[in-house]
Amino acid sequence: MDGGEEYSLNEVIYRSKTGGLLDVKHDMDALKAYDAQYWKDLFDSRAGGTSFPYGSGVWSKKEWILPGIPDDHVVSMFEGNSNLFWAERFGKETLGMNDLWVKQCGNSHTGSFKDLGMTVLVSQVNHIMKTQNKTIAAVGCASTGDTSAALSAYCAAANIPSIVFLPADKISLAQLVQPIANGSLVMSIDTDFDGCMKLIREVTAETPIYLANSMNSLRLEGQKTAAIEICQQFDWQVPDYLVIPGGNLGNVYAFYKGFKQCFDLGLTDRMPRLVVAQAQNANPLYKAYVNGYDNFEAVKAQATFASAIQIGDPVSIHRAILALKETDGIVEEASEEELMDAAAQADRTGMFNCPHTGVALAALIKLREKGVIEPDARTVVVSTAHGLKFAQSKVAYHSKEIEGLASKWANPPVQVKEDFGAVMDVLNKKLNK
Repeated sequence: MDGGEEYSLNEVIYRSKTGGLLDVKHDMDALKAYDAQYWKDLFDSRAGGTSFPYGSGVWSKKEWILPGIPDDHVVSMFEGNSNLFWAERFGKETLGMNDLWVKQCGNSHTGSFKDLGMTVLVSQVNHIMKTQNKTIAAVGCASTGDTSAALSAYCAAANIPSIVFLPADKISLAQLVQPIANGSLVMSIDTDFDGCMKLIREVTAETPIYLANSMNSLRLEGQKTAAIEICQQFDWQVPDYLVIPGGNLGNVYAFYKGFKQCFDLGLTDRMPRLVVAQAQNANPLYKAYVNGYDNFEAVKAQATFASAIQIGDPVSIHRAILALKETDGIVEEASEEELMDAAAQADRTGMFNCPHTGVALAALIKLREKGVIEPDARTVVVSTAHGLKFAQSKVAYHSKEIEGLASKWANPPVQVKEDFGAVMDVLNKKLNK
């Protein structure tokens, strides 16, 4: 619904008559008929189980997500339930913090948080195709990589055709191969993400292809479960800060929705402060924040190693600003050197970060240096994708092949002859520092 307009979830519609994005609304009075302890016990009892689909981190909260869909129409790979990693060493040594955590949303079926939203969207499409007299020829998306991987996998599981528009030469090989392997029609288009987004919107307006990008509000219902899960993992306590990499900005609003629903239904007693981290090369929200959110202007996104957030005209800009205003939120940016160094430095303490997580970590470092975030604040950084998807950029960093970057934390392999003495020389040099 938008501005009083209401639509059924079975309708194929993405914007209101006035052009605004739609939002899924729940019957809060019906949910409030059960007290907070009921919901806590129910969600806790389902976590990580094998009962389909309730063992999923998303569908364990089915009543808060998509309550009307039959279980046998759900398309799930038991996504979610991702670990909350205590970044003890990095927090203490780099930031002087004892309570730093990383929500590993990339530990999922296709290696990114996009699975959380795609299970809901594809399940609803599956439900429409099985019950409604509507023709859906395929599900399509524009993507910088991770959305296409999630869409193709879930559509393949449901035997629904999928189509993806990718910007040519702007995503990693690991991201490109995922939709290819899952049988999607992959179109590599000579443009950037914003250009792909424009094309897919035109195509879905003229054909029976269902749009799967984050302007589709169903995606956010699944993504909001990561916020609920964080509360659950902290025994229903809320962190002080949540740091989120920001590109198209749907995930910012999704986290806000998840925390807000927990708060409104009495499971928690407050909201966290949201921190959105943007790459300096694609920073329209940061520029708006600095200007007090007055006169938002899209930018032409420049190349960034954080390719999934290389977006200059974010679809969910107004929803993200709402979330930030409601939580006294903060926006920070990170340069290419800052984000790559932060990812590499954190990797040295046992993580294996994607560049987008590097943006979030770099933003956190800057906010700690400025004294904006307190040393004793419980802080959660959202890691959006698995580092293995970005092995190319990691290899380039550690090989010191990136022009303009000093690669401060580079750790290249040492070439050694097959000779005991040569091996011992290297070991002695390393171990006797």
